[in-house]
Order: sequence, then structure tokens, then C-alpha cells
Amino acid sequence: MPIEIPTLNVIALAPELAVIITAALVMFFDMFIDDKRLLGYLSLLGLGVAAVITFVLFGTAPAPALQDVLISDGYALVFNLVFITTAALSVLIAISYLNNKDLQRGEYYTLLLFSTSGMMFMAAATDLIIIFLGLEIMSIGLYILAAFNRRQLGSGEAGMKYFVLGAFASAFFLYGAALLYGATGFTNLQAMGDWFTPDHGNLDDPIALVGLALLLIGFAFKVAAVPFQWWTPDAYHGAPTSVTAFMSVGAKAAGFAALVRVLMVSFDQAYTVDWQIAVAVLAAVTMTGGNVAALAQKDVKRMLAYSSVAHAGYILVGVAAATITGVNSVLFYLMAYAFMNIGAFAVIAVIERRDAIGSTLADYAGLATRKPLLALAMALFMLSLTGIPPFVGFWGKLYVFRAAVEVNMSWLAVVGVINSAISAFYYLSVVVQMYMHSPAAAEAAADAAPINLSGPITVTLAASVIVTILLGVWPTPLVNLTSLGIFG
Repeated sequence: MPIEIPTLNVIALAPELAVIITAALVMFFDMFIDDKRLLGYLSLLGLGVAAVITFVLFGTAPAPALQDVLISDGYALVFNLVFITTAALSVLIAISYLNNKDLQRGEYYTLLLFSTSGMMFMAAATDLIIIFLGLEIMSIGLYILAAFNRRQLGSGEAGMKYFVLGAFASAFFLYGAALLYGATGFTNLQAMGDWFTPDHGNLDDPIALVGLALLLIGFAFKVAAVPFQWWTPDAYHGAPTSVTAFMSVGAKAAGFAALVRVLMVSFDQAYTVDWQIAVAVLAAVTMTGGNVAALAQKDVKRMLAYSSVAHAGYILVGVAAATITGVNSVLFYLMAYAFMNIGAFAVIAVIERRDAIGSTLADYAGLATRKPLLALAMALFMLSLTGIPPFVGFWGKLYVFRAAVEVNMSWLAVVGVINSAISAFYYLSVVVQMYMHSPAAAEAAADAAPINLSGPITVTLAASVIVTILLGVWPTPLVNLTSLGIFG
């Protein structure tokens, strides 16, 4: 019997290939370039090319990129833009941040780009094996990046905790995939979906149900859902701030990209009620746990780490809806979250002292007097993350809550609204520090260190502020974009 050679659709894979080629070029030029910041700009160029290619592909029909294990459809392309945006903003932060911390190394940008390609493969994957490969490509780079600051014990601890618990999550995912393969004979998502149909009478296989449960646990680790979020505060706090900005959005988005496709393609007929209830409960617990823990934090970076857990809960509300509206709301929320959350971490990168990890609330006292525009930007991000109009964060929460109401999960939307009110206490505490406290305490805490805004950080903040305000006032372009996120 002749061996079938897989068909490779280079055009459909062009965005991923652009990022991988850029990573290879950065690795090559690293040998010859002394000013490593230039490698950051080269990374931005490659990400820009990938973004242009992604926009061009929106005008084409969904196409398999590698037989039936990868696909280029609207869903994957919208997520590509989330990943590219996240990577580009994180690179802009890193160009300045790494210089200030004396950490400027070429391998940083190579690892970030390879991690980005892993995220893109997860969004395009239509097979459990490819999802796992994308997951590991993404994770291995992030493990190293989290521990990138070898002079900080906290950074090494962050990398180790992320690695150990990440490997634990991968084991759950693999075991779940193995059980699903044993139950169905397939690892392809669509083939499993066809197997779980009334015609085949395969809607109540207990082995498949256990496999699905283990997959959900694996994904819950990756998106930092309660009670699988224990790695998040230490990993986010100890990692270099530019890395935290990247993985707080990128890794979360990649986990949701794979989770939603698995549930909506393979389990849209089987165990729907089971996984909807499980995800809804997970969403409620995650929102509440993240927000309550964030209330007690005095370090802004750690506070945003717990806040990231809470936002995973809000996004899970859209997943629990199990409708196209729910999928679109997840896409909208993640794109909005990329700008407002990375913008907030950009401010932390500016405030953070050279020898410190993160910054305390006291460091922000009187920031409106010392750096009024920086304080204004941080205030806008805090208000948007709270969900206050007219900023884009308001629309993100409105869409995921509406998706829940449409499927008679109003109780989950109510829990979300209550949690948004709780989050206002810690988000607005930052605003209060900046505008209502004397700068004397901050100057003493920071040893009177000057606050310098570099060009790349300024661009990051400006882009984040503009998008946060513009899409808050006029969300239609993002709504139209996310509506293209249909499955192939």
C-alpha cells in the first residue's frame, strides 16, 4: 500500500511561517549585531509581515494547511491577530525594559517569536496531537522567558513553578487525549465530532467523558482558572515584566483558542450539558477567586496577576454559552484585553526600579503630579479593566454576559456583574494613589529614581490608550472583525 504524502498548503500557513522565519533570522543575526535592540525591531518587522498576510487571508475561503490537522479559517486568523498584537506590544516593552534591567539578549526575541508560533498553531489545530505540539512549543519558550533574569531569585522561582505545574497540566491533557483516542479511535476533532452523533449511538461513553474531563483540567491550568491557578501569581510576579505582559494575554488566548475549538467541534452534540455546567461553575469560581485574592494585594504586578485569573473567569462565561455569539464574545474580549492589560504592564515596566520585582501601590502615590500623562494612561487601563464605559473593557464584559443571558444562564451574568463591582475596589485603589496621595511617599520608596519614558514604551502606551478609548466609543470594527471568527 503506497504511503500518502501530506499536502502542505504554504499560503494557508504563511502567517505562522513568517513568524518562524523571523525567529530564525533573529537567531542568525544575533551572532553579528552588538546592539540587541535592533533584533527587537527586526522581530516587529516580521510580526508586521505576519499581520499583513493574516489580513490578506481573510478574503480567502477556509483551507486545510496540512492535510486535516491544521486549518486556516476565520477563527484561526482572528486569533492570529490577537497573538501578533500581543507579541508586538510585548516586544516594544522589552526593547526598553531589558535595557534598563541589563538583560538585553538576542535569544529573548527568538524565544518570544517561537512561543508566538506555538500559539498560532494551537488556534489553527484541528487535531489533538497538533494542539499538544503547539502547546509545548509555546510553553517551553515561556518557561525560559519567565526565568530570564538570572540575577533575580524570584525570576528563577517563577520559571521553575511555571515549568513544574505546566508539565503537570500537559500530563492531564495527554492522558485525556489518550482516553479520547481509545474511546473513538480518532485524534482529529471533526472525526471525533462525527463519532459523537445519535446515528452512531456514541453519546454516553464513560471513557470519553473522563477524557473530556481531563482535557478540561489541562486547559484550566493553561488559562489559569480556579482551582488550577496556583502557579499564576508567583510566575507572573517573578518573571520580567515584559514577559508577564506577553504570557498574561498570549498564553491565556492560546488556551482558549484550543479549548473553544475542541468543545465546539468535537463535543457540540456529546456531553454538551455536562461541559456547559462544568465550564459555567469554573467561570463563577474563577471570577470570584481571582477578584477576592486581588483585593488583598499591595504589589500592583501581583494584583494584576490575580486580576488575570478573574478575567479568565469572565472569558469562560462566553465559552459556557456554547453558541456562535459566545465564541465571538470570547474573541472580542481577548483582543480588547490584549491592549488594556499590556498597557497596564507597560506602566509597571516604567515604574519598576532596576533592582526590584514589580512595584507597590506606594510607588504610584502622586504619579499624576510627577508624570501626568503616564498616570492618565494607567487610570484609563484600570477603568477599562473594571468594565466602566466608555472604554473597550465595558463592551467585552457586556458581550460575554449577553451570551450567557441568551442561553438562560442569567445567574452567571449576575455573578459576573457582582465580580466586576468587586474588582473596582482594587483597580480604583491604583487611581486613588496616583491622584489623591502625596508623591513624597513614592519618591522615598523609589529612592527618588527618575521615571523615564522611552520611545518604544511611549508607542506601546499610545497605541493601547488609543485602542482602549476608540473601541470603547466605536466598538463596531472589532465586532465586525470577531464575527469573522467562524470555524472552517
